[in-house]
Amino acid sequence: MNHFTSGESALILGIVVLYILFTSWLTVRLRSRNNGEFMNAARSMPAAVVGVLLMSEFIGAKSTVGTAQEAFSSGMASAWSVLGASIGFLLFGLFFAKRIYGSGEYTISAAIAKYYGTSTMRTVSIIMMYALLLVNVGNYVSGAAALSTVMNLNLTWAMVIIAVVSTFYYVFGGLKGIAYVTILHSAIKLIGIALLLGTALSLSGGIGPMVEKLPAHYFTIDGTIGMPTIFAWVIGTVGAIFSTQFVIQAISSNRSAGEAQRSAIYAAIFCLPLGIMLALIGVTAHYLYPDMKSLYALPVFLDAMHPLMAALVTTSLVASVFVSVSTVALAIASLMVRDFYVPWKKPTPEQEFRTTRILSLIIGFLPLIFVFFVPEILKLSFFTRALRLSITVVAMIGFFLPLFASNLGATLGLLGATVSTTVWYVMGNPYGIDNMYVALLTPMLVMAVERLVRGRSAPAMVAAPTQAPPRAEAR
Repeated sequence: MNHFTSGESALILGIVVLYILFTSWLTVRLRSRNNGEFMNAARSMPAAVVGVLLMSEFIGAKSTVGTAQEAFSSGMASAWSVLGASIGFLLFGLFFAKRIYGSGEYTISAAIAKYYGTSTMRTVSIIMMYALLLVNVGNYVSGAAALSTVMNLNLTWAMVIIAVVSTFYYVFGGLKGIAYVTILHSAIKLIGIALLLGTALSLSGGIGPMVEKLPAHYFTIDGTIGMPTIFAWVIGTVGAIFSTQFVIQAISSNRSAGEAQRSAIYAAIFCLPLGIMLALIGVTAHYLYPDMKSLYALPVFLDAMHPLMAALVTTSLVASVFVSVSTVALAIASLMVRDFYVPWKKPTPEQEFRTTRILSLIIGFLPLIFVFFVPEILKLSFFTRALRLSITVVAMIGFFLPLFASNLGATLGLLGATVSTTVWYVMGNPYGIDNMYVALLTPMLVMAVERLVRGRSAPAMVAAPTQAPPRAEAR
């Protein structure tokens, strides 16, 4: 591999800094000026813009670097980590987007509260914040791996830069500012991935030599991952899409229920080619550099590029990082404000907006405490999706099986799923059973047992709590 001179590294760094400065200026120009714009863009976003936003949330830095990392070891089957998002967004658009939009809510917890009650709402919020905090921990690590490769920075300083810049984006921009800047970020990201793939295939001499020399499993449908794990990935991704706070928040920013549905279908289409491209990059990295650390399977090709091309690709990775971190942090802030601060303090709109920004600053830097305890990025990614899958199970029961919907059963089911899934993940998925299946089955079993013990024949429907109405649209 070639290595950049100090002058070339300075050129790359300069272009990245200019891009950050430009998008920061753009964020300020497009910034949210009240809580309605901050939380759901005052329901004014076009479907295509929301579709790009949804795609970028699920195919962010963690999935980009993590898919290539998994492909380095497991082969093309790692593409399922992204292809599952296409399936999930298609199903979400067909069966769920209009229902969520029609609820008038911009948090998944508030939508669920209409079927269960306040304690379940807050349990959902806590679990979602826990899952999303871990999502951003993974985003910081994967993004830092990309930045450190060409900027000659250690991982710690790279993560600090990510924290500072991405926090600026979403604290000032809110959903309105993030959405439009994401269009530029996503375009740069797609160009960057295409350039990485082109460079990788040029160095390998195409796909043919890799098929001849690599083990056969690198080009099978399940690789060394196995169909049970792939099936768990798909279930987890679908479930996460149905319940992830930022997906609900973005869907609520559409202009109508019909556009909400179309935005999810656009996201499904946008995700399709990315999984194959990222997996192929990871496989090529293993073919060319079998002894390197798998974490660098994607950014390793930067060293083989002309500095200007490397600058563009580095910028694309930076853009991917900032989109991922900003949207996840915004989702955490929304849950904290909507489900805890507003019911507690009953603030004025100005007080709510000010508190939202203060909390957002804290949330932006909090992942730095946990980044040194992160295992493989893709495994962490799917663990966080497993946690969100349990929320989807409870939501689906409330929406479609109200006979089993009770506040106590839902709360116990969610808590049981969180504890059991976390323990199973920490233990390394004993007996070859993925923690995704634990997250899927635990809430169903707990809620079924609670229903039998309760012994009622009528569903336990609960009206939405009145202390925290969805006020954003009115501002």
